[in-house]
Amino acid sequence: MREEILINVTPTETRVAVVENGMLQEVSLERNSHVGYIGNIYKGRVSRVLPGMEAAFIDIGLERTAFLHASDIYSVEREQSPDELPPEPPIASLVREGEEVVVQVIKDPLGTKGARLTTNLSVPSRFLVLLPDSETIAVSVRIEDEAERERLLGLLGTLRQHEGKHGYIVRTNAENVNEFALAADMSYLGKIWECITDLTATTKPGECIYEDLSLPLRALRDHMHADVEKVRIDSKAKFMHLQEFAGKFLPEWTQRIEYYTADRPLFDLYGIEDEINNALHRRTSLKSGGHLVIDQTEAMTTIDVNTGAFVGHRTLEETIYKTNLEAAQALARQLRLRNLGGIIIIDFIDMHNEEHKRQVMLTLERALDRDHAKTKICEISSLGLVEMTRKRTTESLGHVLCEPCPVCSGRGVLKSADTVVLEVFREIMRSSRQFEASRLLVVASPAVVDRILDDQSTTVAELEEVIGKSIRFQREEQYTQEQFDVVLL
Repeated sequence: MREEILINVTPTETRVAVVENGMLQEVSLERNSHVGYIGNIYKGRVSRVLPGMEAAFIDIGLERTAFLHASDIYSVEREQSPDELPPEPPIASLVREGEEVVVQVIKDPLGTKGARLTTNLSVPSRFLVLLPDSETIAVSVRIEDEAERERLLGLLGTLRQHEGKHGYIVRTNAENVNEFALAADMSYLGKIWECITDLTATTKPGECIYEDLSLPLRALRDHMHADVEKVRIDSKAKFMHLQEFAGKFLPEWTQRIEYYTADRPLFDLYGIEDEINNALHRRTSLKSGGHLVIDQTEAMTTIDVNTGAFVGHRTLEETIYKTNLEAAQALARQLRLRNLGGIIIIDFIDMHNEEHKRQVMLTLERALDRDHAKTKICEISSLGLVEMTRKRTTESLGHVLCEPCPVCSGRGVLKSADTVVLEVFREIMRSSRQFEASRLLVVASPAVVDRILDDQSTTVAELEEVIGKSIRFQREEQYTQEQFDVVLL
């Protein structure tokens, strides 16, 4: 698989695109006005303890207080099975109001919610994740080869004997790396942790102790692997920064980092700008002629699969099967591209053949294997729905790039002109009974006024006779279709 990482840098924004075989798979952006907080370590102060929620609100210096649940305070060793875990103590016994606590952000602020915190700190590097003061030694579940897992655990155990104070998790990027690479990472993490420990003693509550790498460096750390052919960046200063970082931690891949100097914008190479714009639409077309309809709500995301213009060449069942297979691959890409998380409900087209159902689910699982976010999939239900979850740590692409429509307030629909006309008539009746006036003025959008004067003139005459007052209508170009005012004259 041919993969490239494209990094577009402007004075106000940095964007990273992951492209596989010429197709955009993932996009991340970081604006100077809103930088992500995930991975940052803060010294916070407990502002409020909520025993009923088993949680506390922590002031870490952000606009909204952050949320710390009891389960993210009480640390247990990861090797223990759920049956061996002791019960979690109540939140009131773990923290007190006014107490200082060192915490790490595990979820950015989402919508009206503050950041999610944990006291179980971790510091990632290229191949390892440091777990301070822990006995844990583990390997990422994405490394499936048992021989490789045993090799990495053996190497880590040997290296840890010389250091012995912390736990480690081997990341997916460490597959097939040698002992020297792991030792260099372990040494780097040890120095970082020493620095964090020193700063913790002098940092004031509400201040940041440790800040994670910038987006371009995180992209290099998290996405760089053997299949990546090139990393292209269009900023000279950031290119030099990446080269310096790679020289320390990824020396074998420094030649793959290129400074992009062509006149054509970097994100135009693979139509990335168009792909991002398309990802903001509800409807996504499939090559066969079918399409997906993706709706993101507060509670969940729903994905509806439709055959559309695809009629197939054989039976209806075969047409449905082919559409669902294509949709399974396309929706896995859309989840990653749009960064959709939480509960996701997929409504595949109903299939009667059990083997077809099995193949569609297998295709979906394989397509999601390339996703960096953790996913969990349930089997097709009796209603033909697939329930799944995808770990959500940052805002979706739509929430980052868009805001609710000021006309429809995010509903996606407007009241029809006929509906607003009837509301106008009801408001006229209500106002005429409550207030004394000789005549009424209705100010509304041109569409509504035209509908009243053209189609409802008889109704207006009858209404004037009932209320005993004359009614005059005025068009207001600035009003939306739902806006109107009834003024007493």
